Amino acid sequence: MPQLNPNPWFFIMLTSWLTFSLVIQPKLLMFLTTNPPTNKTTPLTKTSPWPWPWS
Repeated sequence: MPQLNPNPWFFIMLTSWLTFSLVIQPKLLMFLTTNPPTNKTTPLTKTSPWPWPWS
């Protein structure tokens, strides 16, 4: 069964994976910027106890 022969396709897959992970991915990650973290203050909310009908 020739489709089970991994001889040419494994090398192509390995080469393309290494090219992506070692060459293309670092170049793409240089362009992606994340949002800088902001210091937000959380508003203090006053909570009231739940009025249970049986107490």
